[in-house]
Amino acid sequence: MRLPAFKLERYLSRHEFSAPRLLCTSDCESVSIADLLALEEGAKERFMARNLGYTETQGDPDLRAGIAGLYAGVGPENVLVSAGAEEAIFLYMNAMLSPGDEIVVQCPAYQSLHEVARGIGCRVAAWTLSDADGWRPDIERLKDLVTPSTKAIVINSPHNPTGAQMMKEEFFAVKEIAEERDIHVFSDEVYRFLEHDPKDRLPPMADIYEKGISIGVMSKSFGLAGLRIGWTAAQDTGMLSRMAALKDYTTICCSAPSEFLSTLALRHREEIVERNLGIVRENLPLLDRFFARHADRFSWVRPNAGPIAFPRLLRGSAAAFCDEAVTGAGVLLLPSETYGYGDSHFRIGFARRDMPAALAALSDFLE
Repeated sequence: MRLPAFKLERYLSRHEFSAPRLLCTSDCESVSIADLLALEEGAKERFMARNLGYTETQGDPDLRAGIAGLYAGVGPENVLVSAGAEEAIFLYMNAMLSPGDEIVVQCPAYQSLHEVARGIGCRVAAWTLSDADGWRPDIERLKDLVTPSTKAIVINSPHNPTGAQMMKEEFFAVKEIAEERDIHVFSDEVYRFLEHDPKDRLPPMADIYEKGISIGVMSKSFGLAGLRIGWTAAQDTGMLSRMAALKDYTTICCSAPSEFLSTLALRHREEIVERNLGIVRENLPLLDRFFARHADRFSWVRPNAGPIAFPRLLRGSAAAFCDEAVTGAGVLLLPSETYGYGDSHFRIGFARRDMPAALAALSDFLE
């Protein structure tokens, strides 16, 4: 398999660790190892005593039990731990898709959600969202895109990069379309629990559909990207076994310290997520005011979930604007061309405590 350059990651690699202000981050405010260990009495001692040998390919049993606790319809045997969500995507597509297969992918999308399938030799049909429609999915269009050769529908909600959350009826409509055709729904749910209103939370696809696949990660809602722990949850244990066999050729197993810390964090998930949601709720009104003040330059659909949004630049090139922002103001934004979605939008992130300072620097630069 030959894959093209990952545009988003290559762009970030040029700027992420040199730009003074990051205003495009897709994850939440992180914490130190000391902060995490302080959540439980005795955790530091248990962590220091942790053996640094190999762990189980499927994942540490305690970690899988903790992940299964996020779902109502799957147990630890229905969970495969991976090195981030990225490996989960790679394993599923290589284990379950073949050259000539078709998949339908909700777009714009994180590049691996469609590019890995293309690298295998699959046809990818884009189920494209538009800000003109408030980033709402067109269910009738999805029905047209699904063909007898379609093997999976790939969705992401809460959505990266728009911050849009599917309505329950839209989410269940996707499930029903897949069920009628007996195909997978591969559901990227890495921002689950970051719904701005908890009433908008969707059930995991793995809970409601026997061919549903739910992908999660410690990086986004939990703000623990450095642990590099993700997972696949599914009722289909045969599929998970095929993915685990392929994992023998990728990472074999995950990091023992990361698995310990992830298990600890999941025991305190409500506290961690509520802290991150607090940052989101504090920062969103700042964006409201920013876009109201600069309505001649930008338009945006206010997100209802997650830590990111995808505003539109009303004039000129978004790529050029992002280059000017990072060189002229030291503020890093992410242009829409890194998503293969034209040159009119950019991603903005608002789940870190230094976001107000970054937004102020961008505003000063504009004015």
